Amino acid sequence: MERKFLRIGVMVVLSLCTFLSMYGIAAAKTAAEIDRETQRALNILFAQSPAAKAMKDKAKGILVFPEVVKGAFIVGGQGGEGELLANGKVQGYYNTIQLSVGLQAGAQKYGYALFFMTDEALQWLYDTDGWEVGSGPNVVVIDQGAAASATTTSLHSDIYAFFFDMKGLMAGIDLQGTKITRVEK
Repeated sequence: MERKFLRIGVMVVLSLCTFLSMYGIAAAKTAAEIDRETQRALNILFAQSPAAKAMKDKAKGILVFPEVVKGAFIVGGQGGEGELLANGKVQGYYNTIQLSVGLQAGAQKYGYALFFMTDEALQWLYDTDGWEVGSGPNVVVIDQGAAASATTTSLHSDIYAFFFDMKGLMAGIDLQGTKITRVEK
């Protein structure tokens, strides 16, 4: 019985590695590639969400992950690269990773953007050596329903997360346990 579970576990890990490498997570992107993908991603986000578009001018910084790949079968993982924009300029490059275990299955690609609304929240990102979402400033996920009624005067949290450009099938999406780390490009 134990061998059966071991074989299943090995197959799951190999399948996940194949899936992630197939979508380019294993190969790091250049700064220029991330810059292009970020602009494309922001255009998609702002077209989908008027609340995000209105928020961009009030945000102290926007951390954009244009393409995050997630795959799971009992054991899951996700990862992607992005950049922080503040004062109209790239302030740094970051990666996002998450590992999980539980009743889960599927594969998905999506993007997400974190809008840092206060100087303190943005400083938290600068000061930490790897930030685990859920520890530190409060992050509020804005889904499409909430985004339709959100305005810049009704939103009062430190950080807002918007998901966009979802493809694939996965039950549930969250940021809890996601680690964000600055990387050199």
